Amino acid sequence: MSDLISRLQWRYATKKMNPAKDVPQEKVERILEAARLAPTSSGLQPFEIIVVTNPEIRAKLQAKASNQAQITEGSHLLVFAAWDNYTAERINYMFDYTNAQRGGTNEGWENYRQMLLKAYPARDPQVNFEHAARQAYIGLGAALIAAAYEHVDSTPMEGFDPKSFDEILNLSARGLRSVAIMPLGYREEGKDWLEKLPKIRRPREEFIVEVK
Repeated sequence: MSDLISRLQWRYATKKMNPAKDVPQEKVERILEAARLAPTSSGLQPFEIIVVTNPEIRAKLQAKASNQAQITEGSHLLVFAAWDNYTAERINYMFDYTNAQRGGTNEGWENYRQMLLKAYPARDPQVNFEHAARQAYIGLGAALIAAAYEHVDSTPMEGFDPKSFDEILNLSARGLRSVAIMPLGYREEGKDWLEKLPKIRRPREEFIVEVK
């Protein structure tokens, strides 16, 4: 655990990445696996991750993200895209998949399925999207921690035009909406103004409240 904490202290939201250094694919896969294994509400995993390495597509995306350099200077861009709505089809797919993987089901689990089928699709689609987006952020957090553990630099970003990203990546056709992005790469030593600054977080006594 001390290794994990030291690597979280090492990481920062990298502003200047070295375009000549690519993140090895095996590290990328472990970062993606951490996000895939992240917990989500009811285990529905209502988001997907689009991994963009194509330079031309990343240049188009950069233009819709205030020209933030990390999008093209990093070697990989992860786009976290949430379901645009909860549908009976999507809910049933995840329950059926779970049953197939576990080799059966039970009455309590099937009752829970029916409860979700009754509650979720009847809600406003925007409410459902916002709920799904919150699950995507859990995956984003897991990916950030995994990247730090792998000594890979990353930057969580919201400063982009989601509608433009959705159009460029054809997400609407897949029932997805982009919610956050995360470039992966390696800091360019000596050229990032933020690199040598101390990490600032509120002290524990101001951040943690214990109820005993």
